[in-house]
Amino acid sequence: MAERAEQFLASFNRIEKWMQDELGNPHNMGFSELVRRLDKQHNPEISNAADDLLQMARLRNAIVHDQVDEDFVIAEPNEWTVKRITEIEQHLTKPEHVLPKFAKRVTGFEDTLPITEILETIAKKGYSQFPLYHQGQFKGLITLRALGYWFARESLKGDIHLEGRIAADLILKDGKSTNYRFVSGEALIIEVKQFFENDPLLEAVLITKNGDPNGNLVGIIRPRDLFHKKERNGQ
Repeated sequence: MAERAEQFLASFNRIEKWMQDELGNPHNMGFSELVRRLDKQHNPEISNAADDLLQMARLRNAIVHDQVDEDFVIAEPNEWTVKRITEIEQHLTKPEHVLPKFAKRVTGFEDTLPITEILETIAKKGYSQFPLYHQGQFKGLITLRALGYWFARESLKGDIHLEGRIAADLILKDGKSTNYRFVSGEALIIEVKQFFENDPLLEAVLITKNGDPNGNLVGIIRPRDLFHKKERNGQ
């Protein structure tokens, strides 16, 4: 059998074993049904690869059942297919955690910081996220979008005067939604990606050691970090 076909089947079999273990080793359940069952359970690792896996199940059947002889198969996986199934296997059997990949120094700010200093920091350092604290207690996340919304609302009242205005004034008080979420360093990257896909208002996932909002920040993830948008300087 050709080398690529052997590599493909080896990964295919390991993926099948992983899915069987996830479902408690059900009897007489084929590969495609395993995929569909886990997809219906909203298993994040499978859901992102379900379509590819179902196509690969057809290829696997062609390799195994339509083999002409021991050294020749009708359906030979191409390079992309072998790379893709290997990638899926890696995500399933060795899922990547948010740390250390997204570890970085994240600056927190006291909620008593004058708004004028926030604007100065944006202009000089290019920061776009400002985690706010009050004596070590997390209070909220100010972003460029939230800042713009605040200025828009303030403008409806007339001239905007920033003297005496502090960061705490920027926090929305309606309580309807938040633009942030906390996770621990053990959270899976694929789970964080789903957070952003399911919540269009989510602007950042903040990382602390145990997921405690009042713990030390050890990393931050923005949508552009996961969806390959162009980076900019600053946090």
